[in-house]
Order: sequence, then C-alpha cells, then structure tokens
Amino acid sequence: MKAYVYGANGAEITDVAKPSPKGTQVLVHVRANGLNRADLGMTKGHAHGATGGVGTVLGMEWSGEVAEIGPDARGVKVGDRVMGSGGAAFAEYALADHGRLFHLPAQGNMSFEEAATLPVALATMHNAVVTAGALQEGQTVLIQGASSGVGLMAMQIAKFKGAKLVIGSSTDEMRRGRLKDFGADLAVNSKDPAWVDQVLKATNGEGVDLIVDQVSGAIANQNLKATKIKGRIVNVGRLGGTHADFNFDLHAARRINYIGVTFRTRTIEEVREIFNEVRKDIWGAVESRKLQLPIDKVFSFAEIGKAFEHMEANKHLGKIVVRH
Repeated sequence: MKAYVYGANGAEITDVAKPSPKGTQVLVHVRANGLNRADLGMTKGHAHGATGGVGTVLGMEWSGEVAEIGPDARGVKVGDRVMGSGGAAFAEYALADHGRLFHLPAQGNMSFEEAATLPVALATMHNAVVTAGALQEGQTVLIQGASSGVGLMAMQIAKFKGAKLVIGSSTDEMRRGRLKDFGADLAVNSKDPAWVDQVLKATNGEGVDLIVDQVSGAIANQNLKATKIKGRIVNVGRLGGTHADFNFDLHAARRINYIGVTFRTRTIEEVREIFNEVRKDIWGAVESRKLQLPIDKVFSFAEIGKAFEHMEANKHLGKIVVRH
C-alpha cells in the first residue's frame, strides 16, 4: 500500500506492506487524515514519544471504513464508518485499537473530511478541560494557543460545559479576530505583556479558574499571575519552548495545581477511558454539530507534502485535511 514515510531523504510517499489486525486491533481503509503539529516535527525526523525516525509511517489521525477486525475487537464491524487516532495514519490502511475510535454519527451526513478533524481534538481537550482541568459550570477558563484545531475545540468544550467566561489567546491578529466564532468572550495576544492585566480585569482581579496551556515556554510565569489562587494550569503543549524560567514562589503563593498531560506515556487502557469519557459526556454535541472544527484546506494524498508546507507557513485557521 502507499504510505507517507520518513526515510533517508525526508518524508515521502512510498510503498509499504499492508498491516493486518491482531488482538483488539481494527484495520481501517483510510479516507481522510487530519494534520497535527506533532506530525510536522516528525516529517523532519523528530521523535514523538517512542515513535519517529527513519522507516516511520507518519500520521496520527484519520477517518475511514473498517476493512478487517482482529479476533478480540469488539463494538465494531466491517464496513463501519469510523474516525480515530493512533500511529501510522498517513496510509491507505491504518491499524487502531477498538477502543480508540469513534463511529461517525448515523445522522447528519458527516463527511470523512469533517470526521478526520475531530478525534485528536476531542480526546485531547475533553481530557484537558473536563477531566484534568476539572472545569465546573460558572468558572472561567483561558486557552493558550486557542487558534489551533485543538485550541478551537477546547474553547467550544469549555462553553458547552458551562464556563461563564472563555478567553482565548493567539499571536496572530486575523486569527484573534475569529476566536469569538468558537466560544471566546475575550481574545488576547500572549506576546503583548498587557495580556495578564486584560485577564485580571475580566476576572475582577482574581485570575481564571483554569488555564489550558499549549504554549508554555516564556509565558509560564505570566500564566501563574493570570490564574486565581487555588486555580489550575493544565500543560498540554509547549509550542513556545520546553524550558524557561519558572517562579516557584509565585506558584506556591497562589497554590496553583499545575498538571502535565500527554498521550505519549498513556497506556492503551487509559486512552480507551478517555475515548469513553468523550462518548459519555459530549458525543451528543458532536452529533448535533455544536462541537466541530473548521477545515482550512483540503489536499489530495499525493499533495501531502504541500499540505505540510501550508501548515509550516502558519497562516491557517482550523484543520488541514488530506483526502485519499
């Protein structure tokens, strides 16, 4: 089968063996892929957790039809329209654990392209906002890096769960102007030192109950100032850097619960539980399209290299999708 593989000459489409499902695995005939920031790093040879390097079939998000099921797979049958996440997604066929996929809604004619935008954002941000972030109705939340696909989903989930104030950050003026379309009551520029004062003003000087941080790096101490006493910061991403100064005294004084999350060190049982929580808690809002992501641009699989050039240009809002 054709797959997008990182090789000695970089990432390119090449022929690899078609996989077979074992145990609880499902083989999916891939119809569309969503692109994610971690994929961009892997196209340059960087590792993502335990995966990456020469010979790696890239990609982590897909939609398609079930082609085969392993002997222990449950809750799915050949022909089902599904979307999910897992490794080696940029290929004609991909394997996934039976607990790491969602069925496309039976009603509403969701396309494979639309479905391919959802699995990573839903699983990542339901876990970050609701489970780890413990957002309660009536609380306030700031999403750092809100114009990314997962960021747009985080704001929508926060609003759906009853947040009374949702703040989103973006360093791009055009994208900041669009955040209100996805649930933001206030949009701030995290490169402007005044953003902390804007957040404090909007929260009567207290700070927000929850920050979901995809930036980290140089804004870590500003986040501490913008979080209320006994508030929570969930460290999801580090687009602004993995190392920076950290004011431990401020962290202690504000008694902030600082939580790190990643899928890279989760067991398959933990991942299944996250997908279960999405199904139980917000799936009705996915079916009704209350929770959805804009598609910035669709490329053919043959043009996947151009899709990553488009991502690297960093002018998009929403998801970049590859159609097979």
